[in-house]
Amino acid sequence: MTEAAGFAAWVGAAVIVLADGRRGLAAGIGLVALGFTVLAWTGGLWPAGAILLAGGAVSVFTLVRAGPQQWGLMPPASTPRLILAVVVGILSLWVAASVTTGPGASLRFASLAVLGLMAGRLLQSQSPTAVPTAAAALALALAGASGLAPNGAGWAPYFVGAVIAAGASMIPAEESRAA
Repeated sequence: MTEAAGFAAWVGAAVIVLADGRRGLAAGIGLVALGFTVLAWTGGLWPAGAILLAGGAVSVFTLVRAGPQQWGLMPPASTPRLILAVVVGILSLWVAASVTTGPGASLRFASLAVLGLMAGRLLQSQSPTAVPTAAAALALALAGASGLAPNGAGWAPYFVGAVIAAGASMIPAEESRAA
């Protein structure tokens, strides 16, 4: 179950990297939120997972209801983005499974993959809608990574991450109307 949740978080981050349309970005942030929610729930953090799910749901709802409704998956010249998604996923899996030790390999994989992909998306984004979405996913990943703390971090990081994710999605994005 945790492996599927970690994989879902990576797939969501990869969709955010590969999408420029609001529907694609909404699907990506939804998968990221769902993945980290399940990882929190399997760790026994039920309220923290519910908080992450709520923050992700607000992000998805905000993206779906505002602006042009297009998927924008794999636009022209997106091969470098696809390579980035695959390489970060493989590198994160290697680090989570073999370099680090201890329980929580799925959470380490999901955290590393989402953080790496969202940092790349923030640095190379040309879509004004993708930047707040990547920031929201970054906040959810940082909140989810607090579950790696040895004594537990409590619910505060999850709450702050969910609030940042919901708030970042509500930032209005100016769409280009140039000819």
